[in-house]
Amino acid sequence: MDYLTIFLVILLSLLLLYELYLRTSPGYRAAKQFPSPRPLPIFGDIFILLSRNPVSTFMLARELAQRFNDSYGLLLGSGLIVNAIRAKESEALLSSTRLIDKNLIYTFLHPFLGVGLLNSTGSKWFHRRKILTAAFHFNILPKFLNTFHEECEKLVQRLNKDVEQGKTTSLQQLAARFTLNTICEAAMGVKLDSHTMADEYRAKIKVLVEYLVQRVMNPWLYENFVYKMLGLEARMNKVLKPIHAFTNGIIKQRRKLFHATVKNLEDFSEENIYFNTNQRYALLDTLLASEARNQIDEDGVREEVNTFMFRGHDTTASAVTFIFFVVAEHPDVQQKLYDEIEASRPHSQYTVKDYNELRYMDRVIKECLRLYPPVPFIGRTVSEDSWFADRFVPKGSMANVHIWDLHRDPEQFPNPERFDPDRFLPESVEKRNPYAYVPFSAGPRNCIGQRFAMLELKSILTAVLREFRVLPVTKRDEIVFVADMVLRARDPIKVKFERRNV
Repeated sequence: MDYLTIFLVILLSLLLLYELYLRTSPGYRAAKQFPSPRPLPIFGDIFILLSRNPVSTFMLARELAQRFNDSYGLLLGSGLIVNAIRAKESEALLSSTRLIDKNLIYTFLHPFLGVGLLNSTGSKWFHRRKILTAAFHFNILPKFLNTFHEECEKLVQRLNKDVEQGKTTSLQQLAARFTLNTICEAAMGVKLDSHTMADEYRAKIKVLVEYLVQRVMNPWLYENFVYKMLGLEARMNKVLKPIHAFTNGIIKQRRKLFHATVKNLEDFSEENIYFNTNQRYALLDTLLASEARNQIDEDGVREEVNTFMFRGHDTTASAVTFIFFVVAEHPDVQQKLYDEIEASRPHSQYTVKDYNELRYMDRVIKECLRLYPPVPFIGRTVSEDSWFADRFVPKGSMANVHIWDLHRDPEQFPNPERFDPDRFLPESVEKRNPYAYVPFSAGPRNCIGQRFAMLELKSILTAVLREFRVLPVTKRDEIVFVADMVLRARDPIKVKFERRNV
């Protein structure tokens, strides 16, 4: 035999041995318990994931969910990926106090966010969660209402201009500006519109998200070495520089104010925060108090501020966008919301209690979040051998909860594409598995800011519907969704606002 033939024989033998190794791996054996595409030898299911754009990536997950009608598996080499679209698997993952490690994709956020509450694990995550829980206690929520109301007033003024000019309104752009302004003041105690670097910060955040999504969509960029060699890491760092400069400057400014006003840390107890009305509270104050007590360092403060600034505005902006889209689509729902708002209108500014009494609005928002979950996907690493209901999942596997599809389980939500706020009447909620509806995740890693977010959503919906009718422009079948870090449409979603007193 010539050398080429010998080489080919050796190569084929090695490939055969590798395939035999894969077939005996725990991941390969476990995959047989789940419905899945038929894996190719050596490569598994990798080719169905490659060469996809954001639109086709979003659609792939929907197509596989409809095809298998059950939580399903994918094989990448010997590694199993469990894709949970039913409550029994989502419960096994999300309720666990041990399976809290985020997956590989979250590491792409490290240059921006560091390793804070969103993407840390183990003792560090527990420690940070403990520090920040007090900052989101329900007694703190009234502290944020002035911020919400002021930003809502600015929003109404902006919408008045659109109405006067006969313009349609792009919801994504409107919502992103509102929520970024709100979280900036709530998290850092600074009015973004009054800051000289505000416009640059907004612009750089938008570019940063585009870069992150590009990396997520292209698996060959997952290796840090490749990402760096192609010059993409340097490009990312160039965008991050002004973002970090902005937040560092604000933290420094707030730290100076904090130490000038808080002479005794004992005065910064939770009880004093709740009842002190002389000074506005910012989430950053809790972090600065923890820093002064040596419970967190300067880098940790920055990690958590960046995390809340980023995750606190993009997810809520997505929710605002689709809530107003749905309300425009359903004039009967909109009228019931308006009637409830008018019936509950207080003599002065709305309080947290007033918003809590808007029961129909609460159900409408929850149903909007079911149909259009702001975070449609959660990824974890399976850090130990586990059971997902009656199916074994070995250590080293990945597990994803596809919230979009989970919220469309016909057993939990009959006729799932129909908008029906009564799904969230108490008697209906009691019948469902609590892990069938998880717009804010669930279990130990649930969203720490969900009360904050719901209050913000009720504030904006109340302020706008009191003054305007919302009329549909974009139709539901015109929306093309893209795979992204939050639920996002490829094209602008537009509505038209009309003054009620006309």
